[in-house]
Amino acid sequence: MTSLVQYVVVRGDLLRTLKWPTGAVIAQACHACTAVIHQFNGDSNVTQYLSDLDNMHKVVLEAKDETELRTISEKLTSKNIHYKLWIEQPENYATCLAVKPYPRDDIKPYFKGLKLYK
Repeated sequence: MTSLVQYVVVRGDLLRTLKWPTGAVIAQACHACTAVIHQFNGDSNVTQYLSDLDNMHKVVLEAKDETELRTISEKLTSKNIHYKLWIEQPENYATCLAVKPYPRDDIKPYFKGLKLYK
């Protein structure tokens, strides 16, 4: 069985600069992950990923701000990588993106240079 991973990229400035509560920032990642799984529910990678709930693997990375997050989004779109960019309302901020599960070796190169979210 192929090792699948879901990458999640969260804006670091939400917590540090904009002073969002920690729970609100975590909720952004939860929203994006739930939405992308729903959006690609019939996909074979998603089906496989969900077939072993106790062994799901996610990598949570940090974008410094909305500009960097949107740049990542554009890059993924240009490479036909499926993801969900979460836009928080009513603020209309892009806060997070979650990629549908992909084989680790296929998806890892798209996130080179990003650090783990801290």
